[in-house]
Amino acid sequence: MTLKDLLIYKTPVSSKKDRHLTKRTAAKHKIDRRMGENIWGRPKSPVNKREYGPGQHGQRRKGKLSDFGLQLRAKQKLKGYYGDLTEKQFRKIFNIADKERGDTGEKLVGLLERRLDAVVYRSKFVPTIFAARQFVNHGHVMVNGKKVNIPSFSVKEGDIIEVRDKSKEMALIVEALALKERDVPEYIEVDFKKMTAKFVRIPELSDVPYPAIMEPNLVVEYYAKN
Repeated sequence: MTLKDLLIYKTPVSSKKDRHLTKRTAAKHKIDRRMGENIWGRPKSPVNKREYGPGQHGQRRKGKLSDFGLQLRAKQKLKGYYGDLTEKQFRKIFNIADKERGDTGEKLVGLLERRLDAVVYRSKFVPTIFAARQFVNHGHVMVNGKKVNIPSFSVKEGDIIEVRDKSKEMALIVEALALKERDVPEYIEVDFKKMTAKFVRIPELSDVPYPAIMEPNLVVEYYAKN
């Protein structure tokens, strides 16, 4: 599978689930435009040239948001950043965070960063979070020596994530390693020669290298009222 295959999904669509993923991934640029921000820091983001929402009425959508609007926007931006998670997926993660002791917003970010697809993306094994999801789905990743193909798999401190030998020469890996717009965060240790990553610790919000401002506190407020 080539980089083009993985990012554009030109593989045959064989199920309703596959069609759903294809549609969501093809629309990833719309997420930036809908938010009005380059939330992944990509040089080719459409908002670098056009800072308004998609559609014929996009330019008329800017204005002062209500408290609810700000909270909803914060939620949409955060779940969009992690590959445009469904509401069901995101709410499930939030509910887990809400039951843990401590700051719920911080716990939410920690749980999102523990997702296997997020760790693969942070480790620069792939160029985008969308590619990370497919990379894991297609069986290219091992955790502690065992193949894991579930993107939502939650890694623990000390876990070793490794690209399988047969996958280490894939074009998308070479592409990802050449990206200059992002670095590997301190809570992950990567050996690019072995193509392994160690999840050192669960990060706090201030540790996570978000290109755009994320406000998990507003997400907590949103779910407290809805």
